[in-house]
Amino acid sequence: MKFNIKKYGIGFMLLILTITISSCKKYLEEKDKSNFVKSNYFQTASQAQTFVNGIYPQLHLFQNGDAYGEAPFITLELFAGHATSLGQSVNNSNVIHQRTDAVNPGFEDVWKNSYNAIANANLALEQIPNVSMDDATKKKLLGETYFLRAFFYYHLVRLYGDVPLITKSVTIDSPDLYPSRTPYAQVYDQIISDLQAAEASGLPETDQTGRVSLGAVRTLLASVYLTTAGYPLQKTANYALAAAEAQKVLGDYTLFTDYAYLHDNAHKNQGELIFQGQYLVGVATNAIPQLTVPFNLPVGAYGDHLGAMIPTNEFFNSYEAGDLRTVERQFYFSSYPQYGDATKTVIFGEHCLYKFFHLESASGNGQSDENWTFLRLPEAMLIYAEASNEVNGPTSDAYTQINKIRERAHLSDLSGLSKDQFRQAIWKERYHELAYENKAYFDIQRTHMVYDVLNNKFSDAFSTPTEQGVTMKQQYLLWPIPQREISTNKKLTQNTGW
Repeated sequence: MKFNIKKYGIGFMLLILTITISSCKKYLEEKDKSNFVKSNYFQTASQAQTFVNGIYPQLHLFQNGDAYGEAPFITLELFAGHATSLGQSVNNSNVIHQRTDAVNPGFEDVWKNSYNAIANANLALEQIPNVSMDDATKKKLLGETYFLRAFFYYHLVRLYGDVPLITKSVTIDSPDLYPSRTPYAQVYDQIISDLQAAEASGLPETDQTGRVSLGAVRTLLASVYLTTAGYPLQKTANYALAAAEAQKVLGDYTLFTDYAYLHDNAHKNQGELIFQGQYLVGVATNAIPQLTVPFNLPVGAYGDHLGAMIPTNEFFNSYEAGDLRTVERQFYFSSYPQYGDATKTVIFGEHCLYKFFHLESASGNGQSDENWTFLRLPEAMLIYAEASNEVNGPTSDAYTQINKIRERAHLSDLSGLSKDQFRQAIWKERYHELAYENKAYFDIQRTHMVYDVLNNKFSDAFSTPTEQGVTMKQQYLLWPIPQREISTNKKLTQNTGW
């Protein structure tokens, strides 16, 4: 099979990925701008807009995959311990059993694509202030760019720890051509500074075209504050800041009335969806459905059925009795009409992820343009509930947020919990509501706790085995610096244990 998502080259010096302007569709349509140089660009507002649009496709970095079912978003879930892989990937099996190494291609993909995006963002932030254009439009473009740079650095610092902090464009004679690693606390300071700049830039409260909005900025900033309140920084004063940022978002979005809206084309960028990576058939397709349907069974029109990320039965069974999310074809499914002969039913033998199943492509030509969701309202609600609980204990407002999520799932309201009990209830709700959305691994990092689904409690991350019997090694709190980067840049050091 061939994925249509392009992998861009490594380096801090990548200057441009140009995309036509205005609509979501247009900023996914790539054009060849091989004659680009700084001296003949950034002359007009249109060029500035085009350049910023060109940063957005790098958001595809976590869905970059191959025919063996390897992709960074899957690696993140396999590290968290509640999924298995039924496909052909040796790398995926090594991740599950914590025997992978620094040459795993997923580690390199995230690193190089993030820095390519950051290089473009740095250049945009330097050049756009000099462009003659409407001031409000200029501020908005800068706000989008600050958010995008923060977004990529936020993933880099959580995945690799100390990473080179590059905030200016790099030339062949620049001292940052071969940079050293920057202490993670400084990287977080830059992320927060960028998001604060984005928040003050006049962005719209919400956006239904796929671009950055204030809702996205505030939700990401709330997540950053929540993360920095936990390990390794443990700035507990940031709990209050996380709650304050998340609270600003809660009135701007609405929970969907149907879980199917999370993964259909009609509801992209709407309702509870705060920020998504954009896909469009004919421009950029997304392999998520093929990666998450059962292995080698005829479910939909896909050329491959890779079974690369399959929830464990133990995790599925950890949901409360009566939870709507476990009803067939809500978050999960275990059977489906056979493709090509709907009179027959394919029985999977496990529970697969219906929350990523794409009906349009499954019943069409197998080319999926399902968006990937980075931020949605339930995460903001749970950040608010968790952070406010750490400051004031369980409040009525915090109960309101978690109970809205539970009510949609047909579960009873929570009440009368202690601070510790409420904290664990929120953590469990994060696992169940945000399941397989790349949140669990980062929760383990910041809490040093894992969800022990067999005993339905949270336990020490480094002494509690997963459903596969694997106990997390402390080295796996971070990914390794890609070996190719260390071989190229002698100033880079490797993370402990790798």
